[in-house]
Amino acid sequence: MAVQTDVKNVALAATGTLLAFPNRVKGIVITSSAAGAGSVILKDGGSGGTTLLEITTPAVVAFQNIIIPGEGVRFATNVHATLANCTISVFYG
Repeated sequence: MAVQTDVKNVALAATGTLLAFPNRVKGIVITSSAAGAGSVILKDGGSGGTTLLEITTPAVVAFQNIIIPGEGVRFATNVHATLANCTISVFYG
């Protein structure tokens, strides 16, 4: 069995670069607002990069806990998050 890396956490409240280095996203906690339905889009390679994960959020205040199976989603360059009506906390390693 391969050795796992330590899992770390980072939070983001607005669109921007979440992690500026290669990594694997292993889980996300999304807090949606009552401002309307929203979304989380994670891209590899900046705002114009390749979309690797997209999640929609409800139009009510709620928490979503997303556990990504296996080794998670691999981002070869960095992780850019586009957020609409939500904040996120990402687990990576």
